[in-house]
Amino acid sequence: MMPSAMRVAAVQMISGPDVAVNLTEAARLIAEAAAQGAQLVLLPEYFPLIHADEQAKIGIRENFGEGPIQRFLAAEARRHGLWLIGGTLPLQAADAEHVLNSSLVFDPQGACVARYDKIHLFGFTRGAEHYDESRTIEAGREIVSFEAPCGRVGLSVCYDLRFPELYRRMGSPNLIVVPAAFTETTGRAHWEILLRARAIENQCYVLASGQGGEHPSGRRTFGHSMLIDPWGEIVSALASGPGVVVGEIDPKRIAAVRESLPALQHRIFKESASTEPGTLPA
Repeated sequence: MMPSAMRVAAVQMISGPDVAVNLTEAARLIAEAAAQGAQLVLLPEYFPLIHADEQAKIGIRENFGEGPIQRFLAAEARRHGLWLIGGTLPLQAADAEHVLNSSLVFDPQGACVARYDKIHLFGFTRGAEHYDESRTIEAGREIVSFEAPCGRVGLSVCYDLRFPELYRRMGSPNLIVVPAAFTETTGRAHWEILLRARAIENQCYVLASGQGGEHPSGRRTFGHSMLIDPWGEIVSALASGPGVVVGEIDPKRIAAVRESLPALQHRIFKESASTEPGTLPA
C-alpha cells in the first residue's frame, strides 16, 4: 500500500506524582489533538508518572498486555479512532529492582501493534544535577518500527536521540518518533540540533513529544515538542507548558527531498544485513 498523508500530533505534559491526575491530563490533550484532526498522537516519556523518588516507577509497573495504564491507552485509541503511541510507561523487567521503559503503539481499534523498550539509558552529572537511569531501568535490545498509513514509523525514546546508528538500522522510515523528558540543561544545549540532524540525515519527518516545565518534584524539563520535515525545517513547535503540536506527514515531500538529494543512495558505509531492525548483537 502506498503511504498517504497523515496528520500527527505531539502531546506535551508536565507530569507529576499522581498517576490518575496524569492520565486525566493526557486524555484531555489527546482529545485536543483529535479535535485538530490528528490521526496519530504521540505522548511524552514518563507520561504516567514523574516522581521525586525514582523507585516510584517500580511501584506502578505493569505486565505487558495488562494493567490500568495500558487499558487507558487502548481505550483512548478506540475512543478517538487514531494511532496512539504511549510515550513510555514502566513494564515488568527481568528482576524486581528494575523496569523496562517502554513505548507502546495502539492502532485505531485499540490493539497494541508494537512495543519498544528504551535501549540507551541516560546518565548525566553536573554539579548537583545527577541522573542515572540504569539504577531503575533495564535496557531494551530490540530496534522496532511499525507500518502506519504514512509509511514506516521508527520508535525511539529520549536519550536514544544521541545515537544516530540506531536510526540507520531502522532502514528508511518516513517518520521517526521521539517521546522524551529532556532536562532543561541538556535540552537547551542539544535538543533541537539533534532532532533536526536526525531528520536531515534520514530524510524523514521527526515528531518529538517532550515533558515541558517545572514538575512537582522540582525537576525541570525542556519541552519544545516539535514536528520537523525531511529538509530539517520545523513545521510546528511548542516551547513550554502543556499542549499539542500538530502537523502533516506528506509522503510527496519525503519523495521530493530524497529525489533531489539522494544521500541515502550515496551511502558508502552501509549497515550489514545483520543490523536491520531486530535484536542487537550480544
